[in-house]
Amino acid sequence: MQSFEAGAVIKVPFPYTDRPVREYRPALVVSSGSLAEQHGLLWVLMITSMANRAWPDDVPVSKLSQAGLPSPSVVRTAKIATIEIKEAEWIGTLPAEDWIEVLRLVRDRLA
Repeated sequence: MQSFEAGAVIKVPFPYTDRPVREYRPALVVSSGSLAEQHGLLWVLMITSMANRAWPDDVPVSKLSQAGLPSPSVVRTAKIATIEIKEAEWIGTLPAEDWIEVLRLVRDRLA
């Protein structure tokens, strides 16, 4: 089974809450390795184009090439999903400074 570290940018079939479709799109891994190892699952946050309407707590991706993204994008910290690891494909890594901001915002929501 393939493994992904937290902070990896992957391509996955991301589910939508408002419609019964799944679309392959980039996402950020936010779970630890144990979730994948024990259950074959990943927790991911949606990554979307900056061309879309901004949401509070979106985090802009500062280095597109490092993240493997073709156009200006944001991590949408309000949209989390559970994905089967077998459906994921690695495309890059979120820059460290962006990762720190994502973690801060996610932790704020969990408290």
